[in-house]
Amino acid sequence: MPQKTNRIGIVGMGPVGSILATHLKEAGLDVAICDLDKLKMNLVKTEGIILEGVMNKKTFFKNVFTSLNEFETFKPDLIFVCVKTTQLPALVREIAAMQYDKSGIVCAMNGIDVEKMISGVIGDSRTYRMVINFAGNLNAPNVTRVTFFNPPNYIASMDDSGIEVVNEISGVLSRVGIETKALTSFEILRRVWEKTILNSSLSALCAVGRMTIKEAMSNADTVELIEQIIEEAVEVAAAEKIKFEDDFSRKCLRYLHKAGNHFPSLAVDLLNNRPTEIDFMNGKIVEYGRKHYIRTSLNLTFSNMVKAISNKNYTSLVNTARTALDQRNLVPENGKPGQATASKDFFLGIDLGSAYIKFTVIGEQGNILFQTALKTLNRDRISVHHVIEALKNEYPVKTICATGYGRKHFAYADLVKTELSCAALAASKYFSGAKNIIDIGGEDIKVIKCNAENNIENFYLNDKCAAGTGSFITEVAERGGINIAEMSDLAAKSSYKKELNSFCTVFAKTEIMSWLFEGLPVEDIAKGIYLSILNRVIKLRIDPASPVFLIGGVIAWHPYLKNLLQEKLQKEVQIIDKPQFAVSYGAALFAKEAFQKGITKENDIHIPMHKS
Repeated sequence: MPQKTNRIGIVGMGPVGSILATHLKEAGLDVAICDLDKLKMNLVKTEGIILEGVMNKKTFFKNVFTSLNEFETFKPDLIFVCVKTTQLPALVREIAAMQYDKSGIVCAMNGIDVEKMISGVIGDSRTYRMVINFAGNLNAPNVTRVTFFNPPNYIASMDDSGIEVVNEISGVLSRVGIETKALTSFEILRRVWEKTILNSSLSALCAVGRMTIKEAMSNADTVELIEQIIEEAVEVAAAEKIKFEDDFSRKCLRYLHKAGNHFPSLAVDLLNNRPTEIDFMNGKIVEYGRKHYIRTSLNLTFSNMVKAISNKNYTSLVNTARTALDQRNLVPENGKPGQATASKDFFLGIDLGSAYIKFTVIGEQGNILFQTALKTLNRDRISVHHVIEALKNEYPVKTICATGYGRKHFAYADLVKTELSCAALAASKYFSGAKNIIDIGGEDIKVIKCNAENNIENFYLNDKCAAGTGSFITEVAERGGINIAEMSDLAAKSSYKKELNSFCTVFAKTEIMSWLFEGLPVEDIAKGIYLSILNRVIKLRIDPASPVFLIGGVIAWHPYLKNLLQEKLQKEVQIIDKPQFAVSYGAALFAKEAFQKGITKENDIHIPMHKS
């Protein structure tokens, strides 16, 4: 192969970056990979990148970087940018600051005009555009399940001056099974619009309607919407001198009917309170429509709806959808927010809850270094294993303490503690002395009474099946058509005083239906659900003389419950910082204490349960 493109850099190790890096390395090129997620890249160093599904490969890389400053020293001939468009502005600023200014840059991303953000900094002669026609999902930080490849991919130089490089890359990828065609700068525009129209036709619709692609394509009403969205985009493209064949819309619909039962990436981002790429998809169609005075009513509607939902979720996004590095809220040894302290020893607490598995890493002073949660679905031991191994690589963990429902059968644990003990220890880091700790979890409600010495004095449990718990809220709210993320705000607007009479989920759903038939506003339904939960909590024994602290995943998502509880108790109620991680934090503190005492294995003492 000619010398022009022997050294390849990949920035962004999601599914697209992982697939490209694997095949370019297989082709014999010198490949360096870069991603800001240190946990992911440590796992890549030790276990390599693994492709599963329609592609099955495992590849190790010599040059693995977690910053562009380090990556720059590799001096790549060509850099493939494989990040979300929402991350591109920050990346462009770093690229502009790079001292090594000889690299060509390939935008291997979705959306219209994304390459212009790059070319505006480095010029058209160094800018390339690639249209990717494969996709996958991350099963683990370093494991991509490749779901499909509809060849070919396309690549072009933005001013056609780099045609030799384009021919080289297309040839290299095609030889290793990733068929890629070299195009001119004008031809690539048609392919960019073609793919963007396909993505825009149902991504926003699925996001707003919370439908998978298959669900959207199985309904005649939504298919009609999709077809009209496509027709609007085709008209705008034609005004931009981008022509499609007469049966293009029908071909698009035929293609979409073959799609699987999964959410498009934009819908996944919106549902997880992450920024979306809507501005470069439906938003671009609207923008170019305005340029040519073409009405794009449906594209505008769905674009604005996605933005409105994104803005509404902004607070949640800031608090809960940060990257692993952003989640490192460091605290000193008193357990309260403050300046970080350096640590040589690290300790991991794992709370194996009914809905989520929570992980907390602390340092030797008790400072929180990292927290994350993994859905408990199907007890996915592989994902848990990958998270633990990644954490061990990032932090040399000395001791692991497990708590929660699955603690007794958790092979990775050095010691085991009940969630009661962990909750008490964590809460005591924030408030020392007698207190009530109310933990509303996915399957139960606990009230833990601690004495002045922070020891557990009594414990009360809601034994009315799952009434008033997280699973109860989820199922009943779904029947009432209430978005969980919006439920707390809705209830706060209501002056309703009536609660659900039924504690059984089945009967509660029936009662909700009667409310709906009566025309009860959704705000009142949300308030009624919360009032029923409040009364379940109040029936447990809460010491009126001691302060009250709330923990658990439910209060993290439903903070309005605190207001209702304060009104009922006529006293201040406090929510512990990051309440869903309180128990895993307590487990990590137990791990630290055990290590410092020289204890390598320990099981918690039995605590008598008082059920109410």
